Amino acid sequence: MFHSVLVANRGEIAVRIMRTLGRLGIRAIAVFSEADAGAPHVRLADEAILLGPAPAAQSYLDVERIAAAVQRSGAQAVHPGYGFLAESAHAAHAIPATWIGPPASALELLGDKVAAKRLAARAGVPVVPGIERPGLGDDEILAWARDEPGALPLMVKAAAGGGGRGMRVVRSLDELPGALRAARREARAAFGDDAVLAERHVEPARHVEIQFLTDAHGAAVHLGERECSLQRRHQKLVEECPSPVVSAAARTRMGQAAIALARAAGYVGAGTCEFLVPAGDLQSFMFLEVNARLQVEHPVTELVYGLDLVEAQLRIAAGEPLWLAQDDVVARGHAIEARICAEEPERDFLPGSGRIVALREPSGPGIRVDSGVREGSEVTTHYDSLLAKVVAHAPDRDAALRRLDGALAATVVLGPPVNTSFLRRLLADDAVRAGELDTGLVGRLPAGAPAGGEDEHAAIAAVLARRLEDVAGNDPWERLRGWRIDGTAPERWRMAPERGGEPVEVAVDGDAVRVGGGRGRVATAEPDAGGLAVTIDGVRRLWSCARDGDLVRVGLDGRAWAFRDAPRSRRADARHDGAALEAPMPASVLDVRVRAGDSVRAGDVLVVLESMKMELEVVAPEAGTVERLAVAEGDRVSGGQVLVAIGGQAR
Repeated sequence: MFHSVLVANRGEIAVRIMRTLGRLGIRAIAVFSEADAGAPHVRLADEAILLGPAPAAQSYLDVERIAAAVQRSGAQAVHPGYGFLAESAHAAHAIPATWIGPPASALELLGDKVAAKRLAARAGVPVVPGIERPGLGDDEILAWARDEPGALPLMVKAAAGGGGRGMRVVRSLDELPGALRAARREARAAFGDDAVLAERHVEPARHVEIQFLTDAHGAAVHLGERECSLQRRHQKLVEECPSPVVSAAARTRMGQAAIALARAAGYVGAGTCEFLVPAGDLQSFMFLEVNARLQVEHPVTELVYGLDLVEAQLRIAAGEPLWLAQDDVVARGHAIEARICAEEPERDFLPGSGRIVALREPSGPGIRVDSGVREGSEVTTHYDSLLAKVVAHAPDRDAALRRLDGALAATVVLGPPVNTSFLRRLLADDAVRAGELDTGLVGRLPAGAPAGGEDEHAAIAAVLARRLEDVAGNDPWERLRGWRIDGTAPERWRMAPERGGEPVEVAVDGDAVRVGGGRGRVATAEPDAGGLAVTIDGVRRLWSCARDGDLVRVGLDGRAWAFRDAPRSRRADARHDGAALEAPMPASVLDVRVRAGDSVRAGDVLVVLESMKMELEVVAPEAGTVERLAVAEGDRVSGGQVLVAIGGQAR
């Protein structure tokens, strides 16, 4: 076994790998960018080496800097985690240490979807019909889509990389040229390679994957399947093991297909073979791709099969023969994982950023949390939006769903927007509870916040938190809030939601509270268990709360709110004859499609942004003329920054 391993990654996966290294007594060496100097993976490591500036291309994706860190630290081996360099054949060749992953030759075969698909067909694994070959041009794809019966709808896919990048669904021939341009641009930005392929888009369908282990001595086993159909933007949100519908016979067939392909590629290590399964037809599974690395969702397999997959990777990379046969692989119970991401589901899952001012992770029987953040962590737009994974394991699926929902309700992340509340609504959906899943299900669900009285309760909690903070302060005049010479007067607060909306009027007179024109309530609050115990009309609940500059942030049951004091009167906004289009999030400008003076139509793409591995097209809301262009390709912009001003609308 190795005495030292450099982890060439960051966030929750780096922390997760280091925990296994620590358990095995192996020295853990971290690398970090300037933005991650205080990150949990840096603090956990025995040694940490600075790579460079925050952008991944100048730090975590720089093979030469990683190689230099290996030499400087004397690490025997490198674990690339997932993302970044995990599937880079060049990195596996160039880094001067044992690569904890498949050999570079296997990465070369499987890292390109065209080569992998052709290899799968030769190995007898069913594939999705389509058109793929090296150097495939747009005209060839257009001709295939026009002439091939049943080609539409189709999926344009980047040939390199993974993670849902460079993928576009096309439902008409008119959409195809634009989709090809967008997929190539995103693939070039993400993987440095704009090659694409096209294949039929199967819907409704399930996304089912097989985890396998192979050693350098010819032995191989599969560790059952994971159901990964709950996705947004072709990226997974919730995964479970086993699938609620895969039979033992189907599991065996899929596992045999995955191992056949792994052997055809000369694969050594832990890997995952992904399949698309038409809804209701498990016999017709079709190959999607091989993830030649550890998967984000690997914890559900570990919990069900009682294995540490990172330890398995280490032992195989060290040359050990596989220590279990297929008959030794026995499933126990059910596990479900939910990904906590910095994003806003109600705004089409736009990624978010900000400093985490309050954090509480759940615990309890059957609960596991893999986290890469801590209180005070700054969530930036330089990296993926994944913050943590909450996993529940139980004897059966219903119990696992209940445990996971309870764990998410106990999760507190105040600061950047997160998807915890949406995950709870997703798990409560009737189709999800019944196991009737497909890759389009998330897109069919309403993404907005649930209706109800929680917003009013949140405003009360925020005001009571402010009052307690003022009373605890040293200013005697603040402690006299609401006082007058003939008694007390109601305190009146005007609280503005952080992300827009009308300010909320809250009047407090002793224990009596009134929100807007609503009915009066009796409300009290006191600090308790690291939060704020708020009792409203006799019902006591524990809220999390924190100050964040001029904001008061409060959270309950996985939801979060933020308010700031709103002025009593506001000057009317200046009139503008056109539309000033702002960046909805901090981002990089990938593409600028217009120039000052250009005429545009409603729906025309003006600027393309990228943030946290997601592209967003900024479109003209109506016809007009570009009066001002405020950005150029390559610029970094902040949320709310004006990008383009459109004026002179056509009447």
